[in-house]
Formats: sequence, C-alpha cells, structure tokens
Amino acid sequence: MSQFTRISIQQAAALLQHPSVCLADIRDPSSFNAAHVTGAFHLTNDTLPQFTQQITKETPVLVMCYHGNSSQGVANYLTSIGYEKVYSIDGGFEGWRHVYPYTATV
Repeated sequence: MSQFTRISIQQAAALLQHPSVCLADIRDPSSFNAAHVTGAFHLTNDTLPQFTQQITKETPVLVMCYHGNSSQGVANYLTSIGYEKVYSIDGGFEGWRHVYPYTATV
C-alpha cells in the first residue's frame, strides 16, 4: 500500500518546476478565491470527480491546505484510491505565502 510523503515548502516549489506535477489546494472556496498558488487545482468534494478524470494516478500530486494538517488526510485518501506519488506540504498556504509571496495569486 502506498503512503504519502510530507515535504517542505521548498521541496514542493522544486517539484512544481516539473510541468507534470499537480498542486491540489483543498482550502475553502473563499480562501482559494482570495489567493492561491498559480496553477493550483481547487480540490473539494464537488471537484473530486473532475480531479480523478483529469489527473492520472501516475501524476505526482502535492496537497496544500491552510497549515499542513488537513492536507495529510487528503493525501492519505488519494493514496488509498491509487495515486502513486502524493505529497502533503508542511506549512500549507500560510507558510507558502511567506516564503513565495509573488507566486500566490488572486
């Protein structure tokens, strides 16, 4: 059984340099709409079917929440449904915007 990996914000930024990597932002709609990392997929219960249709099981998936806690549960779920390379970003969006403020867009 596959497991997810916890990674730092810097490790996530390095992985996102590869075009085949997907960043899934699981924050609530108002927070996501206020600001998010450019190119992030807004993953919610409502968008999960679209996500599983668009993102292959072989695509590396980085999961981002507010602070890096809720993303671990979602990362675990994604591995349980067959995603092979899943990462939870420690520090979440709040940590990201302090390190990379110019990549967080409105």
